[in-house]
Amino acid sequence: MTSDSERNVWLERWQVDDLPVLERSNTPEMTVYLGGPESDQQIVTRHAKFLHLWETGDARMFRIRSSSVAEPVGSVGYWKKRWRDRDVYETGWSVHSAHQAHGIASTALSECLQHAADNGERDQVFAFPRTDNAASNALCARTGFTLVGEADFEYPKGHPIRVNEWMFDLTARRANSLPAQP
Repeated sequence: MTSDSERNVWLERWQVDDLPVLERSNTPEMTVYLGGPESDQQIVTRHAKFLHLWETGDARMFRIRSSSVAEPVGSVGYWKKRWRDRDVYETGWSVHSAHQAHGIASTALSECLQHAADNGERDQVFAFPRTDNAASNALCARTGFTLVGEADFEYPKGHPIRVNEWMFDLTARRANSLPAQP
C-alpha cells in the first residue's frame, strides 16, 4: 500500500472557495488543543481573514492538496509576528482527521517553510503547539524545528495555555537552496 507521503502533496494559495476546508477542520477532535470548535460565523470570519492577509502580504495561507483525494485535505500557512522583540513568522497547520498519520502534514509544513524561505524577508519561523499536543510537537521535531523551551500563550484569545516554543531557521534553508557558485 502506498502512503500519502509517497504520493504527490502540494500547496495551493488560499482561495475564496476554500471555506469547506475550514469547516472540515472545525470538529471536536481537530480542535481539542485549540479551544474547541468555532461558530459558523467565526469560521466565515477566519476564512475572510485568510484571504485578506494574503492580499496585504501579512500572511501566506495555503490549502493542502494530495493526489490521493479530490478535495483539499487541510491547510497550512505562516504569518508575521512579533516575538521576544524580534520580527519572525508564526506557522500553523491542520490536516483533516481521515488524512492524518500518512506524512501529509510533514510534507505540507516542509513546503510551507520552503515558501517562507524563498519568498519571505524574516529569518525565523516559530510554532507554538500546546505542551500536551504530542502529534504537533512530534511534527515540529520531524520537520527540523528546534525546541527553544516553553512559553505562556493565549489561544484562543483570552484563554491562557502552556506551549512548546519551536523555532525553524530559514537562513539555513535559504543557504541550501542557493545555486552553486562557479
